[in-house]
Amino acid sequence: MADERARYFRELRRLRRGARRWTVLGGGLTGAAAVLTPYAGLGLPDAAWAGAAGSAVALAAWRWLDLRAHAARPAPPALDPAEAAARSRARLVAAVERLPAGQGVLAEVRRARSRLALRGTSVAEPWARLDRAALTLGGMTGQLTGLAEPAVLEAAAADRSLRELAGRVASVERALRLAPADARAPLAGAHRELSGQLESGVSAYERLVVAAAGYLAEDARPSSEHAAASRLAEATDLLHGVASALAELRTVGDPLRAPTR
Repeated sequence: MADERARYFRELRRLRRGARRWTVLGGGLTGAAAVLTPYAGLGLPDAAWAGAAGSAVALAAWRWLDLRAHAARPAPPALDPAEAAARSRARLVAAVERLPAGQGVLAEVRRARSRLALRGTSVAEPWARLDRAALTLGGMTGQLTGLAEPAVLEAAAADRSLRELAGRVASVERALRLAPADARAPLAGAHRELSGQLESGVSAYERLVVAAAGYLAEDARPSSEHAAASRLAEATDLLHGVASALAELRTVGDPLRAPTR
C-alpha cells in the first residue's frame, strides 16, 4: 500500500503545476488576441485566437478550483517509521517474489536469518539438521502423491511446530544466562526438557524423510527389467543377427559368380 500522505502532496503539486501552466497559457493567448484583433481587424483567425484564449482561461479556472478543493481536505497523518519500514519491506518482498527464482531466494534468506539468530545457542545444531531434512523433503514433495500425501501434510505441520519449539528453547537458554543463582534450577530443568523434546522431534523428522525416500525408491523400482533396457537388448540382438547374415551372404556369394573370360 502506498503512503497516503505522500500521494496527497504529490497530487497537490500536480494540480498546482497544472493551474499555473493553464493560467500562463490563458493569459498569453488572451493578450495575443487583445493585441492582434484590433491590429488586423476582425476575421476568422481572430475567432480562433479568442476561442483558444477563452478555453485556456476556463481550464485554468477549473484547475484552480480543483486545487482549492484538494487543499481543503486535511492531509493524512504521517506514517509511523516502523510501519513505513514494514510497508517498504512488504513491497520489496512482493517484487522479489515475482521474479522467476524469487521465492527460493527469499526462503534461503529467511533460513540464513534464522540460523544467524540462533548462533551461539544449543539450538543451532538441531536447527541446521531440521533445515537439511526439510530441504530434502521439499525436493521430493512433488513426487509424494497418493498414499504419501497425508505424510507430507503432517511433515509440514511438524516442521512449523519444531521451529517454534526451537525458538522457545533458545529464549529459555538466553534467559538462563541472565537468571540469578536461585532461579537457575527451574529454568535449567525446563531447558533440558524442551531440548530433549526438540532433539527427539528432529530425529523423528529425519526418520520421516528417510522413509519418504524409501517410498519413492520402492515406488519407482520396476518388478522386472526396465522396459527401455529390454528394448535395447532386443535391438542389439537384432543388429548382431543382421550383421551375421550379411557376413554369410558375402562368403557364400563369391563362389557362385560366373567365371570371367
